[in-house]
Amino acid sequence: MRRIFQNSIALMVVVIVMFLIIPLHESLLDILIITNIALSVVILMVTMTISEALEFSIFPSLLLITTLFRLGLNVSTTRSILSYDGTGEVGTAVIRTFGNLITQGNIVLGIIIFFIIVLVQFIVITKGAERVAEVAARFTLDAMPGKQMAIDADLSSGLINEQQARERRGKIQREADFYGAMDGATKIVKGDATMSLIITAINLIGGIIIGSMNGVGDLGTVAQTYSIATIGDGLVSQLPALMISTATGMIVTRSVSEGSLNSDVIQQFASQPRAILTAGAVLIILGIIPGTPTVPLLVVGVGLAVFGYIMSGRLDRQEAAAIAQPEEPVEADMTAVPSETDYYKDINNVYGLLTVDPIEMEFGYSLIPLVDESSGGKLISRIVIFRRQYAQDMGFVIPSIRLHDSSALGTNQYVVKIKGEEVARGEILVDYYLALEPVNPAGEIDGIETIEPAYGIPSRWILPENKEMAEIYGYTVIDPLSVMQTHMSEVVRRHAYELLGRAEVMQLVENLKKNAPELVEEAIPNVLSYANLERILRNLLREGVPIRDLGTILETAVDAMMTTKDLDMVTENIRVALSRTITRRFCEHGQLRVVTLDAEVEKRVISSLSKNEQGIYLAMGPDLMQTIVNQLAEYLKKFNDLSQTPIVLTSQVIRVYLSRMLSQFYPGVYVLSFNEITNDVQIQSLGNITLARDGARDRKAAAV
Repeated sequence: MRRIFQNSIALMVVVIVMFLIIPLHESLLDILIITNIALSVVILMVTMTISEALEFSIFPSLLLITTLFRLGLNVSTTRSILSYDGTGEVGTAVIRTFGNLITQGNIVLGIIIFFIIVLVQFIVITKGAERVAEVAARFTLDAMPGKQMAIDADLSSGLINEQQARERRGKIQREADFYGAMDGATKIVKGDATMSLIITAINLIGGIIIGSMNGVGDLGTVAQTYSIATIGDGLVSQLPALMISTATGMIVTRSVSEGSLNSDVIQQFASQPRAILTAGAVLIILGIIPGTPTVPLLVVGVGLAVFGYIMSGRLDRQEAAAIAQPEEPVEADMTAVPSETDYYKDINNVYGLLTVDPIEMEFGYSLIPLVDESSGGKLISRIVIFRRQYAQDMGFVIPSIRLHDSSALGTNQYVVKIKGEEVARGEILVDYYLALEPVNPAGEIDGIETIEPAYGIPSRWILPENKEMAEIYGYTVIDPLSVMQTHMSEVVRRHAYELLGRAEVMQLVENLKKNAPELVEEAIPNVLSYANLERILRNLLREGVPIRDLGTILETAVDAMMTTKDLDMVTENIRVALSRTITRRFCEHGQLRVVTLDAEVEKRVISSLSKNEQGIYLAMGPDLMQTIVNQLAEYLKKFNDLSQTPIVLTSQVIRVYLSRMLSQFYPGVYVLSFNEITNDVQIQSLGNITLARDGARDRKAAAV
């Protein structure tokens, strides 16, 4: 029994298909017709009460099932009408009732009203729903890269964890699939409307022909009999189709709603009492003018005026309640604050000026409310979340960040400093939103053109009232606090290796000693000094490799130090030991898209390696360097189109030297070796860097 219940929908579809073959009794047919109408009402109500389309994600499949159900009933009712033999009444009771209801004894009037209903559904509702679904599908697909970047930005800034990011990516994918399915499902609605016209014509013309041949009566009697049944049949079919078409239009517009349709309509109309008052006043004035329908105009006008007045009073009371109570003045004890001259008379206070903060962030005056917790600022709490997330991902705790205002900055500017020196600067508008431009925007939004500070994306500062329209056009809209926090987080990530000092290394070792005291005792300081460990960890952090598995790092370093004292080579051995970590860090969905080096290029790079007392370095000629840099610049466009981190894959021998060379030109490019990638990853090459004489041929082959 449970298995039958679990497969009830599939069995129902099979039964619906059987309607096309098996004749149904009139009483059963009436019940199914009423069921069809009730089902369409339920679907319409659901689409009006949901707040987003994915709450009713089965709608495309349900649309197909209900359309098939209607067509099956149409075939059954057509069989019932055309099989009339002149005895009794034609059609079922429900069909006759709806037919008499719309005709009211006048066949011509009934036919006209019926065709008006059909054309309204076909031309207005169905056509509009089809267009809305098509545009929604295109906008959703165009906005996917921007939404993915926003998720990556929130993940990197620590606002969300990996699980939340995975859920949000899955939701974006489901939205794209849903709107794509809706784009195709609306064609079913359009075909259903067309088929209804055809079936109506078949019922009318076929009924007249069959009735005349069977001797049901004269031509007028036959036309009268079959017209009522045909109109009733068409009406019981078109009413559910009209409601389903309306539901289709409703559900594809849920992307710009914050609640159900009922709550949105009431809230948004109630928030505009002036418009309601104005409309009421206009109707009252029109009602006073002689010759106009005075009573209806005055009734509606007075009703709107009273409603607008009530809503206006409610808004005024809400605004009055929202105003904060004035704070009690605080008397400052000025005598308790020493003057600046007296303060620095103490030599110990002068030494306090020599302190350099690891990370420092300065703000202009307008940005203080974003930082000040007493004013509702949330930057500090977001920094705490980012520090926790970074520690979980990379194994390094970011030092405390000093936040303070600065009169030397513009009111909307902020500066990020690392060890007292400025490394990044930005400017945000507190009362605006930042809209990241998609690749192919569906429309243009008025705003102040700018560049997103963290990733360099062309953007616009837009007013809050343009936020919904920007999202409809495919823009990714970000609030000012998120813009600033994301920029700060990315800056800290890029300079994290500079923040790792001797004290931080000792603290990491002490933390490891709790779980692996024997390993620490063997490695430090007998084999590896704190200074050398600091350099190794910095090398890893500089290239985005997590140092969370400090035990593996120490074990591999101890083994490698037995054969070489070159810390670069020791670091390379550690990277191989951390291959799973590196693969997880850069691989997406089991795929790794990379740019590779031709064998001849690798040989030339190897031949450019030189050695002196301080170690091995790369002495590459300018021609070879220019060739690699220029070709890599072309391939970086492919990575940008895929919204993926640029990766160059090469051999372990030259990896570290090539990485240092490319970092001078492209800081965002990561160089990995084949030994650092696990065997279960599928590597996809987006291009191959060759020597200059083969470059054009290779680029042509890559394009093909």
